[in-house]
Parts: sequence; C-alpha cells; structure tokens
Amino acid sequence: MSRPVPEGQPARDEPTVRYDCHDSIAVITLNRPRRLNAVVPELVEQLCGALGQARADDMGACVLTGAGRAFCAGHDLRQEQDPVSEAEDRRRLQRVQDVTRLVRQAPFPVIAAVHGYALGAGCEFALCCDLVAASRDAVFGFPEVSVGLGVTGGISRLLPLTVGMAKAKELVLLGERFSAAQALELGLINWVAEEGKHLHFAMDVAARLRDKPHAALARAKLALNLGLEVGLEAAFETEIGNALALHAGADAQEAARAFRDRGQPATGANPRE
Repeated sequence: MSRPVPEGQPARDEPTVRYDCHDSIAVITLNRPRRLNAVVPELVEQLCGALGQARADDMGACVLTGAGRAFCAGHDLRQEQDPVSEAEDRRRLQRVQDVTRLVRQAPFPVIAAVHGYALGAGCEFALCCDLVAASRDAVFGFPEVSVGLGVTGGISRLLPLTVGMAKAKELVLLGERFSAAQALELGLINWVAEEGKHLHFAMDVAARLRDKPHAALARAKLALNLGLEVGLEAAFETEIGNALALHAGADAQEAARAFRDRGQPATGANPRE
C-alpha cells in the first residue's frame, strides 16, 4: 500500500515524502530526488506525519530511506525562504527536532537505509534512527558550521555519547565528510552493505525485528533510550518494571511453553555451550 502523508501536503501531485506499507513494515522515503532530498519545511512536516502514520498503523518496524542518488543532502540552501519572525523560525527548528523525538518515541525500531550523501540534517535523520544500514558509497558529514548554521536533531547530546567529546567536536567543528566505513568504525552505524543493496539489507533487518514480540521490543528500545538520560539506579528500576510487565504477557508465556515442549533454550542459545 502506498499513499501520500496526510500532513503538510505540498501543492503538487508528488509528495516530498512517500509512505508505503509492506507486511507490517513501514517504508518512509524522502522524495525530492532532483534536489538530493534536501530538506525544506514541507519535507520535515511530511516526515513527521509519516512517522506518526506508522505508529497509528501499528507497524512492526520502519525503514527510512531516500529516493534517487542520495539519502539526504541536508538543508536546501538554494531554495530562497521568505523572511520569518523569530517565533516562526523557532517553530520550524522545533519541527526538525520533532523528527528525532518521533523516532525515539516510536514503539517500533526505525532503520535508516542510507546511500549517497547523508549530510547536515540528512546525517541527523540517519543517526537518530535506532539502527543504520549504509551503502558502501554513503558519505556522512556535519557541514552546518561551515555554512553558518548549527546542528539539530539532538546531535549535540547524542554524538558525544556515541563517539566521545573530542571526536564529536572534530566532526562538527571541522565539518569534514566521512565514509560509511569510517562511520562504522566510529560506532555511528551498524552495517555497511554493498552498493545498491542498502535498502534490501535494511528491509531484511526490519523483517527480523517485526517478527519479534512487539511489547518486549518496544520496552527494550525505551529502556535503552532512557538509559542515556538517567542514572544507574533509575535504569535498574526501569528494567524491573519492564520485566514484571513482560513476564505476565502472552509472548513470554508462549516462549516458556515452547521451551518446555522443545527441551531447548527459548533464547536460541547453543545448548552445548
């Protein structure tokens, strides 16, 4: 099933974001290929709408990708913007931040399938996802400082947590581009796929995640995200709450029955180990 996103539809036939469903997997495609999917306000609005739609449709997983030759080349600096008030500018920036909020709040995992350029806001869109599969030709970077802008999407918090403060400052202040292989080495992405295979790879990962118990998956994602923000004792309490809620659930009961029936570990561990 394919349909335009219900929010922020521009006045033309083709939406700037496409929303498709495939066997309980939402596929959200940034769709300004002639501009390398560069970010404009209507794209952000429709991306937020697509993430909300995936949640309303109770998807088991979601893949975020880009049409054409790139994932997203950052903000569209060539498109002239009418002067706006500081309040309106703040609203637009908050909407960009909402992308990260919606990804982190989604009860399903969101996998970025990245190829070509993932720069500026495009890099932020990719790295706010739960998992990232990048084509070998992907190029990442934070050029905002070089063009007089600032990073968004929570990068000032999330990037140092991932790569350390020294490396985060290097990446943001110098703004130099880095390859998929370098992103993998830094721990910013999960996999490097062969060129042109990134979307297929991400869909395979999404299918594996979709087939896991949704409640356990949602709680695991939430606990890991909260773990970045809270102390160890609070993390302990979150884990206990999750375990108590899940132990009584149908998925855990079914797994226990399967374990008893097979006489093998339900976790898939090697019984010889």
